[in-house]
Amino acid sequence: MNFKVNKEDVVNYKAELILKTDSILTEGPSWDEDKKLLYWVDIEGKKVHIFDPQRSVDKEIKVDQYVGAAVPTRSGELLLAMKNGFYFLNVEDSRLTFICNPENDKPYNRFNDGKCDCMGRFFAGTMSLNETDPTGALYCLERDMTTRKVLENVTISNGIAWSPDNKTMYYIDSPTKRVDAFDYDPKTGNVSNRRAIIVIEEGVPDGMTSDSEGMLWIAHWGGWQVSRWDPYRGKKIASVKLPVEKVSSCVFGGVDLDELYITTARKGDVKNQPYAGSIFVVKTGIKGVPTYKYCR
Repeated sequence: MNFKVNKEDVVNYKAELILKTDSILTEGPSWDEDKKLLYWVDIEGKKVHIFDPQRSVDKEIKVDQYVGAAVPTRSGELLLAMKNGFYFLNVEDSRLTFICNPENDKPYNRFNDGKCDCMGRFFAGTMSLNETDPTGALYCLERDMTTRKVLENVTISNGIAWSPDNKTMYYIDSPTKRVDAFDYDPKTGNVSNRRAIIVIEEGVPDGMTSDSEGMLWIAHWGGWQVSRWDPYRGKKIASVKLPVEKVSSCVFGGVDLDELYITTARKGDVKNQPYAGSIFVVKTGIKGVPTYKYCR
């Protein structure tokens, strides 16, 4: 079962396996608070998954390209960030509806992580398929389905999160090994005053979420854990150890929004990692910030 102990001022949590999968790159978890469902993607397998943790039922929908993120919308569809741009996905008949591709001129890029803000805008970033060229960017898909570029010269666009008061946005470009903070205006969706607040030394930072206390939970790619950080002091305050090296992302879910769902990847030498690529959960006792829906 889950437990936590105090050691050197860092709280240690133990996660439980909740869904064993053979996905290579399990990523992009988001929680539908109304339907009590977990959405996640198999990027390289080109699949979107809908997991019901109460019934232990996982449904997969095959798509035709890499898919980096799937978030719920107020209309009931899913909004996807894919290899070739933004799409709506009808979960009943698996029909894709193309919205736009802000990177038509960059065929060697793909979309990666994405998340909605409290006003229903969708932020999602891109990365080069070779994972080394800084050809990516962070985009905002506005509520009227127009797009704008928020950041450029990004290498691997990853975790996005907001403070509970929605006045600070946090962002990860993985190779920098940093979490950066911005002043955020929820009325306009504009960011300003970029500054580095956290440096990750164990692996590199990947996906990220925030909780109701204003703390950040960061997945460590190559670091065997999700860590909890105080962004105001730049201090690590908790760790969830995983039996998988490549931890990709996390999101709060569950009936009381206090369960942290964690995705992992089956990458590299995983012969001694039988649960690589699977999804784990930990009861944190801390309520998370909800997964906001796209306002179509």
